[in-house]
Amino acid sequence: MSEVAEGLSDPFGTARLRAAVLAAWRDSPTRFTEDTNSERDLRVGAYRDRLFVELAQNAADAAQVAGEPGRIRVSLADGELRFANTGAPLNSAGVESLASLRASAKQGTVGRFGVGFAAVLTVTDEPRVVSETGGVAFSAQRTREESGRDGDVPVLRLPFPIAETPDAGFATEVRLPLKESGQDLLDRFAAEIEDLLLALPWLAEAEVAGRKWTRSGEKIVEIASPNGTRRWLKHGSWAVPVDADGVPEALGDDVLHAPTPTDEGLSLPARLIADVPLEPSRRRVLPGAELRGALEKAADEYLGLVLAVPAEYRPGLVPVAGFPQSTVDAELKDLLYQALAEQPWLSAVDGELVSGRQARVLDLDGLPELLADVIPGLVWATTEAARLLKPASVRLLTIQDVLEALDGIQREPEWWRKLYAALAMAVESHALVPAQLEGLPVPLSDGRTLPGANGALLVDGSSELRELLSDVDVPGLRLVHPGAAHELLELLGAKHADARQLLEADQLRYAVEHSVADVRSGLDGMNLAGAVLRLVTDCGDQAPEWLGNLALPAEDGWRRAAELVLPTSPLLDVIDPEVFEPDGALSVLDEEFAEDWPVGTLVAAGVLDSFAVVRDEEPHEPDHDLPDEDHWWDSFEKPPATVVSIRDLDLVADDAWPEALRLIAARPETWQALHSPDGHAGWWLARYALLAGEPPGSWRLASATGLAGLYDAVPDLDLSDDLLRAVGVRIGLELETADDVADLLDRLGDPDRSPTPGLVARAHAALVAAPVEVSDVDAPARVRAADGSVVEEAVVLDVPWFAAALPPAKLLVAPVEPERLAELLDLPVASSLAADVETTGEYVAWADLPALALAADQLGIALPDGGLLLHDTLTVSVDGESHDVPWWSDDRLHAADTSEGLARAFAWASGHWGERYRITALLDDPAPRTLLN
Repeated sequence: MSEVAEGLSDPFGTARLRAAVLAAWRDSPTRFTEDTNSERDLRVGAYRDRLFVELAQNAADAAQVAGEPGRIRVSLADGELRFANTGAPLNSAGVESLASLRASAKQGTVGRFGVGFAAVLTVTDEPRVVSETGGVAFSAQRTREESGRDGDVPVLRLPFPIAETPDAGFATEVRLPLKESGQDLLDRFAAEIEDLLLALPWLAEAEVAGRKWTRSGEKIVEIASPNGTRRWLKHGSWAVPVDADGVPEALGDDVLHAPTPTDEGLSLPARLIADVPLEPSRRRVLPGAELRGALEKAADEYLGLVLAVPAEYRPGLVPVAGFPQSTVDAELKDLLYQALAEQPWLSAVDGELVSGRQARVLDLDGLPELLADVIPGLVWATTEAARLLKPASVRLLTIQDVLEALDGIQREPEWWRKLYAALAMAVESHALVPAQLEGLPVPLSDGRTLPGANGALLVDGSSELRELLSDVDVPGLRLVHPGAAHELLELLGAKHADARQLLEADQLRYAVEHSVADVRSGLDGMNLAGAVLRLVTDCGDQAPEWLGNLALPAEDGWRRAAELVLPTSPLLDVIDPEVFEPDGALSVLDEEFAEDWPVGTLVAAGVLDSFAVVRDEEPHEPDHDLPDEDHWWDSFEKPPATVVSIRDLDLVADDAWPEALRLIAARPETWQALHSPDGHAGWWLARYALLAGEPPGSWRLASATGLAGLYDAVPDLDLSDDLLRAVGVRIGLELETADDVADLLDRLGDPDRSPTPGLVARAHAALVAAPVEVSDVDAPARVRAADGSVVEEAVVLDVPWFAAALPPAKLLVAPVEPERLAELLDLPVASSLAADVETTGEYVAWADLPALALAADQLGIALPDGGLLLHDTLTVSVDGESHDVPWWSDDRLHAADTSEGLARAFAWASGHWGERYRITALLDDPAPRTLLN
């Protein structure tokens, strides 16, 4: 602190002020205590964090008194925080205000050197105020000396004159020797300066440690800072940030400014800077009528702020509903909601301003403009904006509200088309789903309005199609007015009325499916038949399968198209003539009627020119009217995934099958159906078609010579091998049914046939593998033995040692599952025969047979445990007959003392039966070359 020398000029009369205060303290010791406590309360309470706010207020007051925008500068020098400002300099009244805890020189200004100056005590106890007119200092230490008291004393009661002046260009400077570092103070002020410049319009410029902020403008206040420029839209006591285009940037949490910050929290989109009654601390409002009046005035002014914003951004200035930040916040929100609900501020699509209560919001592009004269007060806004508008009593319309408003109105078809286009955009952007548009009015060509598009037909303005259908009685066929037609209607259930779409119309399908009954009841079917066939022609002969139900004229009356054959069809040469008798399965199309239409059109409608294909990609049950379909379906463990077959195969005459098969092979559709994997057509033809009077499976292809002796080559019927193979003519021994098995057993037991032994063995293997139940097949009277002979009695070889004891004419051999073959043929197995070993053998361990051990080593076979009974000659008795055999097995293993006997016994014991021949060779000649020969 600068010394106050004797005789120093005292322009503000500080000596008088000090004398008065000291006298008061002497006369009333409690007054000193009161002043100390009051200053402490201000320092640590009301003004604890308002240093810059109070200094900026004083600077703004000085600028207002001077009548010119003010400048402030904040800096650090010699450990002091210095706050300089322009404007009116310090005067005696100001000094008296500084030195008084209960008075202020405020006269139409904001706190000009009032009690708020106590905020400086939060950073110093030696403050000084220097001005062009003089300066004063305050000091805790000088106060202790003057008052004769120690400890805590009131600092701001005793001013002392000083001979300091402010820096050039400034009228006044507050100098605060700091108790601690001041950099944090500078940063705090830099963070507050923008709000202070906005709240104190008499401040035009602020400088903080070399960084500069400026304020300019009135309606749009621009505050330029080192980090850029921020703009505020001002109206009355309100301000809201805006971007360079004037788009408001709504605030969130804030406080009431009066004009500088209070502790009254607000949650409004804009900042309120209002003159409201405050407590002495200037932190809280004083409740009462004056406050209510100030808030009501602010609510009225808020409408002006909202109207100053472009119409599309106004919803963003509706306060967000939620828990209020303070009592003032709650009261203000209620007032603002009421004002926004009752006064016009929203721009309707017809250009009129409406209040929130009058407004109806529709968040669908293009629709509000169309519906402006249908729904009064219609406002366009996004759904998000509409939610913001709700507290202002704005009603958000749903699409159901729109549909209700459209009910019963009359508009030109073109207007409806524009409406559909706008709704289609909403559906495409997922703002709507088609289900929400159920009941949307649709104008029809006959002048009626349909309540919903489902069942309507879009004719695209085609007068030809309308004329074509005009003579046809199709109940429920509703044509959309061409001027209103739009693709949205198709999405909502309407069908296009071109040839293709008309053929798919449910109403036309219903008429077709009932056409035969209608004709037989007396109605004229020719108009419907002609119209439908015309549509088929326009569609390039493409038609749905249900057109087979169309009533067409036949030789014996009216029939379903699917029951008719063209008069020129080759089917007439292959189908049994009985089929065409009255009430038969088929009839012939009227010849004159047939001449009026292209063959392709008639065939597309279901009339038969050749065999027709039945196709079902998702079959659920055998309901396709195919012959023996139930049996074919049951042949699968799981239902077939698709059904692709040929209809009417069961109508072919028995002697016409070669020609019928040529017809099937001539068309790609039927050829493919025949070759469908596990398909019905191939399955049925293999069982029921006749080639030279026999089923296809009774013949073999000429090239299948391996089957000669059991099957005869198919006669020359002028059919390709591929076709013959597809219908079941044999190329192998595949057996699928009990009939196939019975047929093969008959052929094996036929003494007039001469299969080779190899074919017999393969036939027996096929019988074992056949997927049939034994109980479904009768045992044959005769069987084919291993030597190819036909016998009535035999056994099935199930163990190998009996092969040497029984003659081939008594044996049947099955490579696998001999027991199944025996059961199928009702024959015993060889092991069931009574057998005994008649000779005596000597037990020998495998390890004691060196030649066998050497052979096993060469083949890499480990010697098994144990051994066998070795016989000079091994004789067994089978069913009372003796036989010399190389080896045998009962409870023990036996072998004749020969290479063949030892090899077979060892191969069986070691589990290497397939090596018996090589073991035999090595026993005869153990040389390594034996394995190479």
